[in-house]
Amino acid sequence: MRFTEKTAKTVEEAVKSALAELKVTEDKVEIEVLEAPSKGIFGIIGTRQARVRVKVIDNPQETAVSFLKDVLKTMGLEAQYKTKIKGDTLYVDLFGKDMGILIGRRGQTLDSLQYLVSLVVNKEREQYLRVVLDTEDYRRKREQTLIRLANRLAQKVKNSKRDIVLEPMNPYERRIIHSALQNHPYVETKSQGEEPYRKVIITAK
Repeated sequence: MRFTEKTAKTVEEAVKSALAELKVTEDKVEIEVLEAPSKGIFGIIGTRQARVRVKVIDNPQETAVSFLKDVLKTMGLEAQYKTKIKGDTLYVDLFGKDMGILIGRRGQTLDSLQYLVSLVVNKEREQYLRVVLDTEDYRRKREQTLIRLANRLAQKVKNSKRDIVLEPMNPYERRIIHSALQNHPYVETKSQGEEPYRKVIITAK
């Protein structure tokens, strides 16, 4: 969490200085007065300045949306956003015209954008927050497609007794394949290779 401490003749001046350093507005911070100013005796002896601690309020949903608005603006796109935090995961759904552009080939553009949002959101967080970015219900549709694929290929492996190597997938999609077949009576799965070319292999038990 970003914070700074400042001293000045008045609390107001100290807060103003802190806001300038943090480059935020007052509604985005928590202000703690550590020491109140004092004029001392006769306004000379024991004079004490005000000292404040100003902390930026952590709002990952707002941070994610702000970043996405800037990115989409450069792409000539506008969107509406729906966000929620569940457990240690931030879900961000985008709605609007031409959102398919954000998905890209097999979701590669969406995955890259999701990665960037995660970097921005977690930049100064103490506890990591997983980010799931979605549009046009792509994630759910892709999951269903991968589950069907996993079951179809598992049947082939069962019949042929020969391994099948899938195309490279990101960690999220590999987990879907592993999960879909983890209790399969005739096949098992494993991952092989280095990112970003890591693949799932389906083998007969």
